[in-house]
Amino acid sequence: MSDAVITEVSNGVMTITINRPEAKNAVNRAVAQGIADAVEELDRNDDLRVGILTGANNTFCSGMDLKAFVSGETPMIEGKGFGGLVEAPPVKPMIAAVEGYALAGGCELAICCDLIVAAENAQFGIPEVKRGLAAAAGGLMRLPRQLPPRVAMELALTGDFIDAGRAQSLGLINQVVAAGSALEGAHRLAAKIAANGPLAVRCSKQVIVESQNWDTDAMFERQMAILEKIFRSEDAIEGATAFAEKRAPVWKGR
Repeated sequence: MSDAVITEVSNGVMTITINRPEAKNAVNRAVAQGIADAVEELDRNDDLRVGILTGANNTFCSGMDLKAFVSGETPMIEGKGFGGLVEAPPVKPMIAAVEGYALAGGCELAICCDLIVAAENAQFGIPEVKRGLAAAAGGLMRLPRQLPPRVAMELALTGDFIDAGRAQSLGLINQVVAAGSALEGAHRLAAKIAANGPLAVRCSKQVIVESQNWDTDAMFERQMAILEKIFRSEDAIEGATAFAEKRAPVWKGR
């Protein structure tokens, strides 16, 4: 894995750090491949429960590396899209820990995560139109689902930014924390998730993601096709037993 992306594992949580501070963590091919490799390991390794995506040196990500783009390099991975992530997020939960700027492709990386913890000085935006480009890495499609559509339209057409306070008030992010503590906040949130039944967590995420496109008359049937295995699992018995015995459950993920 390239040193453009650093991974660390602790207590079932994988932290994936974009490590190009000299370029404000702009995404080039090496970053895209590094994130893709890390996400594959996150989903493959049963000891890992949650992923956190962040950026080095108090900046999340300034978007696509325009110098690399002009030279013909593409920050895409086949089947996974921009940054090795936006078209194929992990099966397991992913939290974005945002300090400073999450702009253009950086914003698109953040909003493809399941949860966002942002520093109070964070800024979000899709300013691609200011460069004659468009937010093709999910911004034009995901933002109208995560924000009021007119706000998403305003951001897409003006290229203006919004701060963490407004982003939280609009429901785009989960938590606002003090500057410099976004990663710490993300780890606290990840610890809560990692303490829960891993099968139940994965299936709950799957239903929430996939049900956005389900027809009302079929939604409960489709949900049960996913959740049935939870209620027949060893973890379900362990969870109930641990509750009755007033102890912490020991999950097996099956």
